[in-house]
Amino acid sequence: MGIIGTIFIGLIVGLLARFLKPGDDSMGWIMTILLGIGGSLAATYGGQALGIYQAGQGAGFIGALVGAIVLLVVYGLIKRN
Repeated sequence: MGIIGTIFIGLIVGLLARFLKPGDDSMGWIMTILLGIGGSLAATYGGQALGIYQAGQGAGFIGALVGAIVLLVVYGLIKRN
């Protein structure tokens, strides 16, 4: 999957991550989508670089979702302080 596919998956993952992450998020949809794209890119290419999964596997989607949730949590902690 190319960079465009990863960004598209990031859009979906960002929305899912916001839905799954507990708590009140006061950020807008655009910021959520951007954090989803960032988490998707980091987890997809990071997981492939570490050899955890290959391109196109379902584990990549799960990794992208976890990466996006982690970025949402970190962003919330930074914004709170």
